[in-house]
Amino acid sequence: MVRGASTTCPGHPGDTRHRLDDVLHHPPLARFGGRVATGLVDVTSDPAALDSTGFWAVCATFEGGLTCARFRDVREEPVPAPAPGAWRGPAAGDWTSSLDRTAYTAAVERIRTRIAAGEVYQANLCRVLSAPVAPGADVDALTALLARGNPAPYAGTIRLPEHGVETATASPELFLRRTGRTVESGPIKGTGRTEADLLEKDYAENVMIVDLVRNDVGRVCATGSVTVPDLCAVEKHPGLVHLVSTVRGELRPDAGWPELLAAAFPPGSVTGAPKSSALRIIAELETAPRGPYCGGVGWVDADRGVGELAVGIRTFWIDRAEGALRFGTGAGITWGSDPEGEWRETELKASRLLAIASGTYDMNEGGLG
Repeated sequence: MVRGASTTCPGHPGDTRHRLDDVLHHPPLARFGGRVATGLVDVTSDPAALDSTGFWAVCATFEGGLTCARFRDVREEPVPAPAPGAWRGPAAGDWTSSLDRTAYTAAVERIRTRIAAGEVYQANLCRVLSAPVAPGADVDALTALLARGNPAPYAGTIRLPEHGVETATASPELFLRRTGRTVESGPIKGTGRTEADLLEKDYAENVMIVDLVRNDVGRVCATGSVTVPDLCAVEKHPGLVHLVSTVRGELRPDAGWPELLAAAFPPGSVTGAPKSSALRIIAELETAPRGPYCGGVGWVDADRGVGELAVGIRTFWIDRAEGALRFGTGAGITWGSDPEGEWRETELKASRLLAIASGTYDMNEGGLG
């Protein structure tokens, strides 16, 4: 369930004030595809605000914190071309992982043991990568690089430095789309460099998570309205392919954004099945909070009754309290998982984006791959 989030920056004021002074010249902003929002009006942690009025940028952390920011001015504006020197990223060798290769593969084996014991069928195991960030680093400048080097259907940026939210996502995955009373989710499970790399395990995992998502949205949708229009479709993304399904339903008259988020959060594709058991295992094995990674990032136009939240994967965020840029990567673990193979999947998902953030990716040779 999504909980209210503090609207102040994390850490002690003395730890962050000098870092905030460096970034306050970056005004609040939200950018989603070809739409940019400016003129911050207010910030709240109450999901009921999303059923009120105005245009809202939404960032929900995996741990349940929620930040909703209403903006006054919304306009169509393409993501600008990267400006030389605008983004100051970390050196490629500065990234460290919350779980190294040995710890990650050992955790995969522990999950397989839990599966053998019947405690869980599948669990998503993630690690958080961190590197020092320049004091004045601007996530919107990183967004410009991501748009060229790793274009994504649910790309977005939320820049609220005074409220502890500085996030840039190149997410390929739809968490929740709402159009009036119609709700859709597009869970991803199954990743390979090419379609030929996809395994039987990937298809089985996708079907398992689709069943979980159907159950989640079914809790707030009209009886009999939940359908699966697409199952295990292959989608091509920069540098890899995914299996993607679509789940659709009609919200009950008494359900709005608070009820929908409470039923569906955190996203099933980045937790596991059963979700309660997977969340318990994640809490035991992962050594760093996921933050906006694997949470929800997107927008809601309350006046039009529409909105679109992405699963916060392929996502960078700035932790000013620690002076760090963070990025998450993970894989779904089943009984059929090979620990080394799962580690390689996390590397595949991260390599292109880390190279973009660190300035080592050749935009001219593969930026639109």
